[in-house]
Amino acid sequence: MRFSKLPRSMRQFGTHVLAIILGVLLTVGTLQVSPSQAEPAPNTLLNTSLVAQRQSPATGAIGSSSFVAAAVKRVGPAVVRIDTERTITRRLDPMFDDPFFRRFFGDNLPRQPQSEQQRGLGSGVIFDKSGLVLTNAHVVDNADRVTVLLKDGRKFEGKVQGVDEVTDIAVVKINAGADLPVAPLGASANVEVGDWAIAVGNPLGLDNTVTLGIVSTLRRSSAQVGIGNKRLEFIQTDAAINPGNSGGPLVNDRGEVIGINTAIRADGMGIGFAIPIDRAKAIASQLQRGEKVAHPYLGVGMEDLTPDLAKRLNANPNSPIQVPEISGILVGRVVPNSPAATAGIRIGDVIVQVDGQKVTKGEQLLNIVEASQIGQVLQVKVQRGNQTQQLSVRTAQLQDAT
Repeated sequence: MRFSKLPRSMRQFGTHVLAIILGVLLTVGTLQVSPSQAEPAPNTLLNTSLVAQRQSPATGAIGSSSFVAAAVKRVGPAVVRIDTERTITRRLDPMFDDPFFRRFFGDNLPRQPQSEQQRGLGSGVIFDKSGLVLTNAHVVDNADRVTVLLKDGRKFEGKVQGVDEVTDIAVVKINAGADLPVAPLGASANVEVGDWAIAVGNPLGLDNTVTLGIVSTLRRSSAQVGIGNKRLEFIQTDAAINPGNSGGPLVNDRGEVIGINTAIRADGMGIGFAIPIDRAKAIASQLQRGEKVAHPYLGVGMEDLTPDLAKRLNANPNSPIQVPEISGILVGRVVPNSPAATAGIRIGDVIVQVDGQKVTKGEQLLNIVEASQIGQVLQVKVQRGNQTQQLSVRTAQLQDAT
């Protein structure tokens, strides 16, 4: 039935209802609500999320690409793949020289050490237009041949300029002329927990891979990471790092290198570690000049000691020593012929002070020693049983340790 054929009274009623509906719609259309006063509809939430992803933390501007893409465009061309070859010689088992085995197996047994070629893969980043590449020491150490592959496909032979195993930093030189991309280096001193972290490299041989996370913590000690033979405090990140990422850059949201990716925890997921770029730059500047990096050492194995731990050790009937129930650094080992051994430090001593600075943790002692000079005499106060001893320890170069 058409509206025009309704009785006049019904048509007037319908007109009033229609007017009311239109009025309501017009009112709703002009109503303004602040974001804090209303929840957006589900599709609005989705759109807001997409806009937020396109918003650059560095500039606040909204563009067609994310801040990650912008950062990677800035640093990515300078990230390289490093392929290595090294000859590994395997020693023969002494049983191969036993007459018994020779009698029964004869020429089937090897008579000479066996050599084989081992190939390795890592990452690096060009940090100087002269062709200097920053990477990890463990990527290129003992390599017979180093090949550097750029993102644009160019390939160059690399020459290792210098390696520092203690900080796991190495510098490789390539001769590529002037047309080289160079990564901007940031300042790790300005990095804060919660900052964006972007890892760029070649994990598992998958070239030009980018992963995103945050800076999980700062100044993570080598001992906590599980590589106590290093002298480092790491940037910890949850950006995915895998074998092959070693030597590649950890980048901030502005595309600046803030660290060199170097280690992962085999027993954990989403935990990676990078060498702060400030430390890496200092080491690299020495290596590129052909200098040996100084690492003073004392020559002690250490354990952080608390009164509670000391009580438990003393209560153990199998404990070979009784230790003072104080806070300090327990000496658990003394390296033969080391500065500590020469100075008279003994197993069971508790180091409580170095050059007037109180120490209760091993990393505190390491930092003091690392900041000293080779041959510098440090005054080390130890608690030995009920007695306090003041010992003079002259530092030596770590690589010269026997």
